[in-house]
Amino acid sequence: MLNISEPNPSIKSGIALWQLGFRPFFIGAASFSVIAMIVWMGIYLFQWPMPLLNINPVLWHAHEMLFGYALAVIAGFLLAAVKNWTGQQTINGTKLGILFSIWASARLLPILNIGSIEIVALLDCLFILSTGIAVAIPIIKVKQWAQTGVLAILLTMFISNVIYYTGLLGFIENGDRIGIYSCFYLVLTLIFVMGRRVIPFFIERGVNANISLNNRKWLDNSSMILLIALWIIDVLQIQVQIAGALAGVLFILHTIRLFDWHTKLLWKSSMLWVLYIAYSFLTFGFALKAASIWLDVSPFISIHAFTVGGIGILTLGMMSRVTLGHTGRNVQQPPRGLSIAFMLLLASAFVRVILPLLFADQYSSWIAISQILWIAGFGMFIILFIPMLIKPRIDGQPG
Repeated sequence: MLNISEPNPSIKSGIALWQLGFRPFFIGAASFSVIAMIVWMGIYLFQWPMPLLNINPVLWHAHEMLFGYALAVIAGFLLAAVKNWTGQQTINGTKLGILFSIWASARLLPILNIGSIEIVALLDCLFILSTGIAVAIPIIKVKQWAQTGVLAILLTMFISNVIYYTGLLGFIENGDRIGIYSCFYLVLTLIFVMGRRVIPFFIERGVNANISLNNRKWLDNSSMILLIALWIIDVLQIQVQIAGALAGVLFILHTIRLFDWHTKLLWKSSMLWVLYIAYSFLTFGFALKAASIWLDVSPFISIHAFTVGGIGILTLGMMSRVTLGHTGRNVQQPPRGLSIAFMLLLASAFVRVILPLLFADQYSSWIAISQILWIAGFGMFIILFIPMLIKPRIDGQPG
């Protein structure tokens, strides 16, 4: 569907936006996260009359933060990572521009209330399918079959999105919910798969010491099996007590992993502690998931521990790291102000997850404050990184 044989576009113009996939998709993801949060804030707090093509605003918010924001980050990351893994050029130039335009159109049409759900569904599913093909071609070309797990996750995300839209259109009962929750667990799965590979590696390379962090094979396998089981039980809403038990065990397993990966040296670098804190929120999310089943805790608090605290902070940290590294800069010397962006998003997660547990009567206020902090954090990322993402690498290399 997407030919990746097109040569690298010239960088003589001084614009390198279409050189590699992380550039437009990181700009798009960060910008859309701000736009989508402003829209959601207006709808939730100020009752803005946003038609959204007659999509339920809660469903729209959940879908867009996963299939819109998170998938854009994943697309940008994989298009850069696969080039490194395989040594093959991933899509760039016109083909990359078309892929990005498909993603952006699916995001903007509901907000502008233009077109129909069917058109948005076609564009949105086409984006995921095309991204999967663009990632698969170089992997298959060099026969890196170890990466087929990533391709399987992308394929399942495509199926989940199809189920979401068929549910939205009334063809599958609860299809919208099944599709959204399936994508939620698939994003977590991909984060845990990739996080296991890169987070300890980044910590080992990022601290000024000769250390070797532990990765337990039994923990890798058991945590993934239990996460898949939790996904199935939670999506199908069967045996909720078992789901609570699974979440509790996953909390213990990932807590062990946090101990295995910890060194006090990581707290000296914002590029390291941002990933560690994000993983801590993901771990805490399992505890809150169990508490939502066994105790009187809102399930939305656990969801936002995973999404705002885990996915949000982790993706902001990874976008920063990938951008610095792939534009020829020193990852250990991030721009001034980046740590503030990290702290703003950390504060957003704290206000959205922790404060409602302590002061539930101020729930709406915590949501509003969290939304403002989220917008500020990603706004700062945009200001700091758009020049890097648009301009050529500082070392003169393509990419």
